[in-house]
Amino acid sequence: MLNKLNIMLENHFDEMVEIRRYLHQYPEVSFKEFQTAAYIADYYKKLGISFRSNVGGNGIVATIGGGRPGKTIALRADFDALPIQDEKEVEYKSKVPGVMHACGHDGHTATLLVLAKCLNELKDDLEGTVVLIHQHAEEYAPGGAIAMINDDCLKEVDVIFGTHLWSGVELGTIKYRVGPVMAAADRFTINVKGSGGHGAQPHKTKDAIVTASQLVLNLQQIVSRRVNPIDAAVISVGSFKAENAFNVIADTAQLIGTVRTFNEEVREQIEVEINTVAAATCALNGSTYDYEFTRGYPAVVNHKDETEYLVSIASNVEGVDYVTENEQHMGGEDFSYYLQHVKGTFFFTGAKPEGVEVAYPHHHPKFDINEKSLLIAAKTLGAATVLYHQHEKEKLVSLQ
Repeated sequence: MLNKLNIMLENHFDEMVEIRRYLHQYPEVSFKEFQTAAYIADYYKKLGISFRSNVGGNGIVATIGGGRPGKTIALRADFDALPIQDEKEVEYKSKVPGVMHACGHDGHTATLLVLAKCLNELKDDLEGTVVLIHQHAEEYAPGGAIAMINDDCLKEVDVIFGTHLWSGVELGTIKYRVGPVMAAADRFTINVKGSGGHGAQPHKTKDAIVTASQLVLNLQQIVSRRVNPIDAAVISVGSFKAENAFNVIADTAQLIGTVRTFNEEVREQIEVEINTVAAATCALNGSTYDYEFTRGYPAVVNHKDETEYLVSIASNVEGVDYVTENEQHMGGEDFSYYLQHVKGTFFFTGAKPEGVEVAYPHHHPKFDINEKSLLIAAKTLGAATVLYHQHEKEKLVSLQ
């Protein structure tokens, strides 16, 4: 069956590219992907594949029942875009001002749609059930995954697989990692409240900008001096606002930043430590503050058995030249929520464009992918799906 599936995927490669380029031209940002969701639903409707719309918001969940009994395997692709102006000069450039697919979600969607089409044609020989999760709003917390899970997208699912096309990794490479692979992504806001005044009389003020500036530096000591150096962590202040005239000392200043961690205990520690440092810094300068810590996605933690299974089949996928361990990545991904509910793994598929030494990174205005990666991703996910039951049977025999 796998050989038939691969041949069909190759025959439908042009359709994958066509779908990806269409979606690239008509991107929609998180929570507003109404036309994209309608496009996905219409695709399944034309194929006669059962699906649910508006799952947890704009999500779509399609189901293919195999002709033979077995477990339920879920595959996930996200489909939201980013509020970025597309600066590429290509025929499929975004036609929506200020919005573009700068992270490859259009490719994820095209991959899963065509894979679903091929699996459906082979469903009589398919073991178990395949659930195709088309997720909205991956880019913006609280994300679409948790809402879709709450709306039963994982009902009766036994295992889940997902991939991310990655422009910085050479075509033909699959990257995996057991355990934590992507970080928890949290956000904090600190509003410093001092007492403003004339720029020529600083002794009569409590300068919020000076206090906030000290706070930016003091926050860096949390990672360097309070967190165990064995545990990776990042605290970055990305926004510093204190609007005033050049000769006026500001009475308020706002810091907004992000925290990235893998260890849940470290995550909780940093949340407390930021408050402690803010309190001490502001007290030293006679100022007050308010502090908000907003939890984003938890860390993506891949399950050992499913990751090792993925590695075992990926090296035999046509088009895959290298299967290598991935370094831990400080970016966030709400695929993490699925892995908290069912076993599975999330891996990266190399998608570096041809003819470039260094690809534009994800979320860049000139981001693009090598479209040949769509076929590799589809074949890898397809192999993970159709070989899973054989793997489970072999594992059961080895335990006897």
